[in-house]
Amino acid sequence: MPKTQNKTVMQWLYIFAFVVAFLVVFGGFVRLTRSGLSIVEWNPISGAMPPIGQQAWEEEFAKYQQTPEYLLINTGMTLGEYKFIFYMEWIHRNIARLAGLFYAFPVFYFLFRKIIPFKEFGIYFWMGILFISQALAGWIMVASGLDKRPAVSHFNLTIHLLLALTLFGLALWTAFGHKYGFPDSSKKAAWSLPSKLSVASLVVLIIQITYGGFTAGLKAGHVSDTWPLMLGKLIPPNLFASWINLFESPQTIVFIHRWFAWLGMILVPVVFYIVKKQNYPADIQNGLKWLIGVVALQITLGVLTILSYVNIVIALIHQANAIVLLGLAIYFIHRFRALDAK
Repeated sequence: MPKTQNKTVMQWLYIFAFVVAFLVVFGGFVRLTRSGLSIVEWNPISGAMPPIGQQAWEEEFAKYQQTPEYLLINTGMTLGEYKFIFYMEWIHRNIARLAGLFYAFPVFYFLFRKIIPFKEFGIYFWMGILFISQALAGWIMVASGLDKRPAVSHFNLTIHLLLALTLFGLALWTAFGHKYGFPDSSKKAAWSLPSKLSVASLVVLIIQITYGGFTAGLKAGHVSDTWPLMLGKLIPPNLFASWINLFESPQTIVFIHRWFAWLGMILVPVVFYIVKKQNYPADIQNGLKWLIGVVALQITLGVLTILSYVNIVIALIHQANAIVLLGLAIYFIHRFRALDAK
């Protein structure tokens, strides 16, 4: 765990976390516009340039015309229409390339200038590993939709999402360390009740995001456009007829995603009540009030996504707000643990 605090490193990490978050949200836009399978090869270097000239475009389009998505869904698509989905995925991949450079160049500069001591490089090394891992997971996800069926594996999509959000969380946690101080690893502070409940809330959020990934990958949001009823019932039959339904059934997965969120709506006010009763600092109390509002907004956005039959704008705001929630959860755990150590 690092010990050296530096304002410049902190600012870099905040911006890097934002770039990763933006990359995730733009990835959602690419998915919702069915653009993610438009580039059928993974060329990290040469792929930074789009096709140049009519012949190059026709060759690229010919590759796409061999995919299940074109053959089963987009048959008859024109070259002009193909260029739109191509550019959406191409922009997404180039944002990822720029994010990689924005990580690599500063971290090696800080290391070379000893702004980041070499013995504290470990956490930054793991950020690099996470970035490479989520990039590889992204290609594996795309490749899963180029063979036999015109849809990516919902497992691969969720792994790609969780790796990116883990990177976001690690960058943000480290940035908070540079701002508020890093915990002393030699001291084992007891866990206060707010700290424990904050971790529990984070676990709930991670499960909810995981099922959000499953929902997106299986397009389970289209199962029913009514709320609170689903398929005409509050609890449709046979949702849990088999344990495999928890991971494979669109109906079961979207049902869990619809209702599991309310556990967070219970936990966060409980944390606020305890914090207020134990007279924690005013900024934490006020922050938790905002957090309750953000949780309520997230549930409202989820309901609106259902009722709108997955309107792209609402769905993207819903996804972006989930990342805000993740950032806030990490912030409060960091603050509570710092107070535990005092």
